Amino acid sequence: MGFSKDFVWGAATSSYQIEGAAFEDGKGRSVWDVFSHTKGKILDNSTGDVACDHYHKFKEDVKLMADLGLKAYRFSISWARIMPTGTGDVNEAGVKFYSDLIDELLKYGIEPYVTLYHWDLPYDLHTQGGWLNDKMPDIFAEYAAVCADMFKGRVKNVLTFNEPQVFIGLGYMQGTHAPGLLLGQEELLHISHNVLKAHGKAARVLREKIPNVKIGFACASSPRCPVTDKDIPAAAADYFACDSNNFIFTDAMWLDPIFFGKYPEQLVKDCGEDLTRHIADGDMEIIKTGLDFVGLNIYRGFFVKADENGKAVPQAFPAGVTVTALTWEVVPESLYWGPRLINERYKAPIIITENGMAAHDCVSVDGKVHDPNRIDFLHRYIREYRRAADDGVECLAYFQWSLMDNYEWAYGYTGRFGMVYVDLQTCERIPKDSAYWYKTVIESNGENL
Repeated sequence: MGFSKDFVWGAATSSYQIEGAAFEDGKGRSVWDVFSHTKGKILDNSTGDVACDHYHKFKEDVKLMADLGLKAYRFSISWARIMPTGTGDVNEAGVKFYSDLIDELLKYGIEPYVTLYHWDLPYDLHTQGGWLNDKMPDIFAEYAAVCADMFKGRVKNVLTFNEPQVFIGLGYMQGTHAPGLLLGQEELLHISHNVLKAHGKAARVLREKIPNVKIGFACASSPRCPVTDKDIPAAAADYFACDSNNFIFTDAMWLDPIFFGKYPEQLVKDCGEDLTRHIADGDMEIIKTGLDFVGLNIYRGFFVKADENGKAVPQAFPAGVTVTALTWEVVPESLYWGPRLINERYKAPIIITENGMAAHDCVSVDGKVHDPNRIDFLHRYIREYRRAADDGVECLAYFQWSLMDNYEWAYGYTGRFGMVYVDLQTCERIPKDSAYWYKTVIESNGENL
């Protein structure tokens, strides 16, 4: 059966990781502008001040996308670029940049998929309490309205948030990402509830302003892969388990409220008033929006077996397991089990909004970038995603992470994820072998895998 005839093939990026122009044309500061300039926070002490200079080179980049056969491009908007303080006055230069980018994509027949929030909170909002501020859901809805007006009907696919697991888990719990805080359980639950309310309010604004808009939400997903078929129930139960020990990093924490209008039962039982004191009357109705698609960012997963009581037991990876340049285990089966189990639980279509690998890429003596390891990685993963489609999962699209080498957050420029190599001194772009391979996959709609 394979992928449907209207299956969408694309690549993804985010604003802070590629745009540069961090302090140009009226843009305000984000938490990442401040965090990356704080000594000792970034592995190589780099910043996103210039990054890939996409702000100035977007026309070249869109032409490159077209040459590589991309049908869609997922990018995020820098909130502080269009609203420097996060609310109030709109920066017309920032609006023009994104409007021009959208026009350029459409000129080449490339469908824009827009993410409203990919971690770069305006710093002025952070100083007012950030996501702990109960005004944030309304402020985010105001921002969503500005974006919807900016799109002027040219954008039909919008994701409200990217990976709350990561920007809350690493930014507010572990302190390794911006804004670098170490908060306790109640504060983390409070932030999470405000983010979900912000999603609900923004989704309503987008649906009011954009006819036939498709709303998504991207989770950082780590699927549980059953070793045998008899382990499937245990794998599913473990995948969606959500309690006081792991709630930030689960998918159920985010998707259960959006689809079912309630938090996971075990979480409520464990956390009690730490959670419930922040839930006002009507909040869960605001959050329960459903989604037109679930976005899954999947890089790896974990194998589990059921014990004699049917409980999942994690399986250790064998010595010498294949890992990426960031030492993430290569688990192609995760791109089967993630879509399948999410689809079975929430009855929603699936988009792989991120999937890819970091590698130690370099320009060879022939002037090209040869990355056979990435080709092999993508081949194995996308083939598993196609298997999910074969088994009846409604798979709508696949976005490779990333279009180009970029600023990899706390890793700085030490990990290269791109299908396009970027010389970080000159910002020259060189498509890697994997980019040309991916073009053949697009042309065959995955039939050559």
